[in-house]
Formats: sequence, structure tokens, C-alpha cells
Amino acid sequence: MSSGTEQPSGLLAEVDRMRWAMPPQAHDRWVEHLYAEAAGIAEHRVAAAGASTRRAWERRLDRWLTSRATGVPAMLLIFAGVLWLTIVGANYPSSFLAANLIDRGLPFLKGLADAVSLPWWLSGVLLDGMYLTTAWVVSVMLPPMAIFFPLFTILEDFGYLPRVAFVLDNSFRKVGAHGKQALTMCMGFGCNAAGVIATRVIDSPRERLIAIITNNFALCNGRWPTQILIATVFFGALMPGPLQGLTATAAVLTIAVLGVALMFGTSAFLSRTVLKGVASTFSLELPPYRPPAILRTLYTSLIDRTVFVLWRAVLFAMPAGLAIWLISNIHVAGQSVAAWMIAGLDPVGLLIGLNGVILVAYIVAIPANEIVIPTILMLTVLTTGMTEVGSGAGVIFETQGAPLSALLHAGGWTTLTAACLMLFSLIHNPCSTTIYTIYKETGSVRWTVWATLLPIGIGVVLCAAVAAGWHLLAG
Repeated sequence: MSSGTEQPSGLLAEVDRMRWAMPPQAHDRWVEHLYAEAAGIAEHRVAAAGASTRRAWERRLDRWLTSRATGVPAMLLIFAGVLWLTIVGANYPSSFLAANLIDRGLPFLKGLADAVSLPWWLSGVLLDGMYLTTAWVVSVMLPPMAIFFPLFTILEDFGYLPRVAFVLDNSFRKVGAHGKQALTMCMGFGCNAAGVIATRVIDSPRERLIAIITNNFALCNGRWPTQILIATVFFGALMPGPLQGLTATAAVLTIAVLGVALMFGTSAFLSRTVLKGVASTFSLELPPYRPPAILRTLYTSLIDRTVFVLWRAVLFAMPAGLAIWLISNIHVAGQSVAAWMIAGLDPVGLLIGLNGVILVAYIVAIPANEIVIPTILMLTVLTTGMTEVGSGAGVIFETQGAPLSALLHAGGWTTLTAACLMLFSLIHNPCSTTIYTIYKETGSVRWTVWATLLPIGIGVVLCAAVAAGWHLLAG
């Protein structure tokens, strides 16, 4: 029995020794050789009607989408096109929704409340708090999501997302991460909690942890509206009419690309410090291109994603609106609780290019990123004393009318504030759902704290550096 157990253990030890003696990329070359042999055999032995023509155009397209020279530019161009269509297309439905839900809807509901002699505090809680926050959530979030998600789903169904993973695989390996992290990153662009769950496809525990901790750098659906709104109101407005959409698109794309760069940088840091190890390899077989199934695409993007995310945002918006109204109407020593909080956080906010209103909004919005902008707008209205934003105030994305821009400027906003908010929206703590998902996936308080605090630390440092550089150049 002893000799029988010693032989397998000796064999395993020898296999382990040989594994580390193998040259780099040996596994990759071996897999490439197998696939090349299989493709050669299939080419000579298998014939399918019309297959050669189909394979020809697929190969031509793959030369553009997966080549080292054109793969990344093509990816950026496609992503920019999706963002541009989202920004330009969201303008009009957002204006329509805000005009009807806020400009017309709120006065109408207040009139009904007065007609039935509703107590002022109950009217405030229900209408100025819960309803107004929810109306802003719907106005700001629904149009961009209803455009972005179908476009993203079309790319997914077409078979493009595996090509993104193929293009980024080598870059992830160079920073000590797993190539499949590109797939989990793409999931994170929809929802970070889903991206964290998607890391189950990574077998290595070390590389899976890296993917989990860094997934927050992928802009989730709750942060896209914030990026699009601020980029349109502040950066798009810097350019004449036809260039506004392109300028806003460039600003949002820059933030998204910065998030990917931070994911690479943080992965490299983790893989060389607390999560040292050798990157493992995997084989990715690119699926054939398929024409998207329009009905399934609409269902997946509008029902499974848009409606689900919007419903979640509304559920969090109502209690957040209640909290905002309460802290704005409960007074201590002659000042509201909100005013005390904003005044206390203002010095810290100004140091990193933000303000107290934004920091309070991020505290209130810990449950969900979707309610950051509505919370900021409500707190700004309350702190500026602008109880009526004015006719056309619901025009969220239309910079020509500029009522929203006027409101934010009245709250002390500058271009620096907008730039730092876009940065901080990218680099701050995950939402409560993602934090809980990280804990469930890792089973570790330590790594959950890492994933929560690491982006906050990076965000504070970057925003402080941008603010210092801005003031230095301005001075």
C-alpha cells in the first residue's frame, strides 16, 4: 500500500516541477496548434453549402475587430457610437418626461393636496420628498437606459462582447489578472453586482478576487445617467449646437476609458502585493456572428434590464426622498439637519473639487447609485432656496434652455465641480447591493472592506489632485 501511495505522489510532484519548467505561453501555443490542426482537418474534410462565403466575411470582420492594430480603436469607436446615440436620443424624451412629471405634475398634485386639506407635513413628505425624487429618477434614468441597454444587448447578441474579451485578454494577463476578467468587466458595465457574480467563471481564487475588487471601476447602469447629465449640461454646453453631443460623448467616453485604465492599474497593484501570483491562461473560442433577434433583444433590454433597474431605483428613491425631506425640515439650533451636514462636509468637498451637497447626496445614495443626481438636485433646490425652478425646469438634458444649469450654478457649481463629480461617480464605493454581493461571493469581511474602501481612497486622491492642479493653473 505504501508503494502505491508513494508512486502517485511522486508523479504529481514531477508534474508540478515540469509545469513550472515550461516556457511562457506554452499552454497558449499548444491550444493554438490544436485548433489550427482541427481547422485544417475540417477545411479538407467538411463541406457546407454557403459556409465558405459566410466564413469569408466573418474573417474579414474579425481582422478589423480583433487585430492588434485595429481592435482597440474599433472598440472605442463602437462604444463612442453607442454613447453618442444615447446622449442625443435621450434629450427629447427626458425633456418630455420632466416637463410632465415635474413642471406640470407636481403643481397639479399639490393642488389636489390643498383641495383635500392635506396637512403640510404629509404633503411635503409625499410630494416634495418621495414624489419629486422619484420623478427626477424617472426623468433622468429612463430615457438613457431605454436607448443604451438595447444597443448594448444588440452588440451582445451579435457576438461582439467575446471579441472585446479577446482583444483585452493579453492586457489583463500582463497585469497579473485573468483574461476572463474582460467578460466580467463587460457585465459590470450593466451592473456591478452582476459583474461580481460573473467572476465565478474564473477558476483561480486569486484572480477571481482581483476581478471582484476591481469590478467597481466599470461604470454600472446607475452611474451612466450621472455621467451623461453632467457631461451634457457642463461640457456639451461649452460647444456650439452641432458639437454639443460629440463633446458630451467624448467626456463620458474619457471617464469610461479611465475606469478601464484604473482596473488595469489596480489589478497590477493587487497582483504584485496582497494577491501575488502567476496569471493563468484560458482558451476562448469566438462564437459565430449572429443577427440579433429583435423581439428577444427588446424584451431582454427593456424588461429584464431597463424596467428592473428603474423599478429598483424607484424603490430606493422613495425612502431617499423621505430622508431628504426630513433632514431638510427637522431643525436643530435654528438650522436644518441637512444644512448642518452640508456645512460640515463643505470644507472636505471643496478640497477635492466637490461640495457638501454632493457628499451628503452620496451618503444618502449608498443604497443605490441611481438616486445620486435626484438627491443632489433636491438638496441644491433646498439650499439655494429655489422652491420653484421655473418654467422649463424639467428640461434635464437640453442645454439651450439651461434651467438646470442655472440651478447648479446657483448652488456654486463650476466646471471643476462637474469634472470632479464625473471622476468621483466613477471612483467611489460600490452600492449596497454590490457590497452585499461581494461579501456573499468572497465570504470575507476583509476583502469586502478592501473592495469598498479602495475605490473611495483612489477617488479622493484623484479628485484632490485634479482640484489642486486646476487651482494652480487658474491662480
